Amino acid sequence: MPGAAVARAAEGAAAETPKSFTITDPRIRESSGLAASRAHPGVYWTHNDSDDGPYVYAVDSRTGRTVATVTLAGIDPRDVEGISIGPDGNVYVGDIGDNYGGRWQEVWIYRFPEPKKLADTTVTPVRHTVRYDDGPRDAESLMVHPRTGRVYIVSKKQSGKSALYAGPEKLSASGVNTFRRVADIDVWATDGAFSPDGTRLVVRSYFDAREYRWRDGRPEEVGRPGVPLQRQGESVTFAPDGRTLMYGSEGRRSSVQPVGLDGDLLPDSVAKAPDDARNGGGASSDGKSGDGTDEGDRNRNLAVGAGTFAVATLLVVSLRRLFRRK
Repeated sequence: MPGAAVARAAEGAAAETPKSFTITDPRIRESSGLAASRAHPGVYWTHNDSDDGPYVYAVDSRTGRTVATVTLAGIDPRDVEGISIGPDGNVYVGDIGDNYGGRWQEVWIYRFPEPKKLADTTVTPVRHTVRYDDGPRDAESLMVHPRTGRVYIVSKKQSGKSALYAGPEKLSASGVNTFRRVADIDVWATDGAFSPDGTRLVVRSYFDAREYRWRDGRPEEVGRPGVPLQRQGESVTFAPDGRTLMYGSEGRRSSVQPVGLDGDLLPDSVAKAPDDARNGGGASSDGKSGDGTDEGDRNRNLAVGAGTFAVATLLVVSLRRLFRRK
C-alpha cells in the first residue's frame, strides 16, 4: 500500500539528520521548487522557474552536485514554479506561474515516473491541462498528497488572501482539470509541501511560513515554523524524516537550509521527542523556534530585521519578474 511504503521510507530516512547544502550547478540559477526523492535517499529534485527549458534536476544533498538531468520531451514550459512527488512514484511539475496576475486561461502539470537510476535521460511526460473554478490566477505552489494522490495548488497572494485549490480525485490527460477553491491561505505563497505521512501541510512565503493539520481534505492552522533569512525564499519541502523542513532560495549557488519541527508542527506519525532532545531551530505550535542552538537564535534575530525590508523586497522581486518575462 502507498501509505505503508511512505511510512517505511520515513522510518529509514529518520536515521539521517538533514543538513544544509549548496546547489553548485551553474545552470540552476532560479531554483523555484524542491521535492525530496522517494527513490534516492539524500537527493532533491528542483527546477528553474523560467527561461530555462524543459529540465528537471536531481541534486545530491551530500555534495550539492547535480546527479541527473531529466529533459521533458515535447514540452515548451512557460513558468515552472512547483514540483512534488506522488504516492504513485511519479514526479509532478507545475507550469503554473503567471507573472501577469492571472492572464493565462490555462496552465499545465507535467507528470513522469521518478527515474530508478540517476543518470541524464529524456522522458515524454503526461501533460495535464488545468483551469481554476474562479478564473485565472498566479500560483507557485504545487503539492501532491502522499496518501490520496490528489493534487493541490496554492495561489499566490496579490490582494486579499491566497487560496488552496483541489484538483479532481484523479487528473485527466485528455480533458481540462478544474481545480476548485477549498480554503483561504493567509500567506503570500511561494511554495508548499505535504509531510511524508500527509497529516501536515506547510506553505511558505519569502519571509514567513504557516503549517496546517490536514483533516478530511481541509487545512487547520497549527502554527508558524521557523524560516531562515534567504536572498529570495522560493521553495520548501519536508525531509524524509518528517521532522525537518528544507527551505530553498533562488540565485547562483543557492543554499538549501533545514529547520527542525516540534510540538504540534510534527506530523502525526513522528514520535514526539522529549523536551531536552529538541534542537535544530525548530518551531513549536505557538510559532516560536525550538531552543538550544545558535542557528535558531540567529534566525529569530534576523527575522525581526527582515520585517523592516520585506515589503520593499517583494516590490523589487515583482518588478524583476515582470520585466524579465515576455
